[in-house]
Amino acid sequence: MNLLEVYFWTTTVKEWKYLLKQDKYKQQIIDSLKELVDKQLINVYAFVVMPNHVHLIWELKAMNGKEMPHASFNKKTAHEIIKDLKQNHPKVLPYFEVNEKERKYRVWQRDPLAILMDKKIKVEQKINYIHNNPLQEKWNLAKSPDEYYWSSAKFYESGIDDFGILTHYMEIF
Repeated sequence: MNLLEVYFWTTTVKEWKYLLKQDKYKQQIIDSLKELVDKQLINVYAFVVMPNHVHLIWELKAMNGKEMPHASFNKKTAHEIIKDLKQNHPKVLPYFEVNEKERKYRVWQRDPLAILMDKKIKVEQKINYIHNNPLQEKWNLAKSPDEYYWSSAKFYESGIDDFGILTHYMEIF
């Protein structure tokens, strides 16, 4: 990935487990994004946190030390979730065990989807997709996009950013 480019990015929980159903894990994702935004390493243009995956449209602006911001995001969220599972849900933890040299547990599947957003129309199509994801019959998490809390839809509907992480896509496109 090149810096200063905007991507539609999807990361998925290992084996598509519904780990992100709990709001505390959704909040950890938001907190991690906020930390990266506050450090001016990313801009978040749109997002949705679903029960087993996260969609983002974001701009990777700068390295976080020696690693890309998306690597920092995956590492921090995985660490926080594993820590909580150990403390509060030890019976769930074995579902995330892996036999890898560098780690004992894996929260996120390898190789998240990253698609370069180089045209305004592409961004608008993906924002529409992101905001309508919770309404799909499979999920049925809300009746309208702005009704689903863990999304940027309300921001685009009303201008209210409940999370303090969002930048309107029209600022760059």
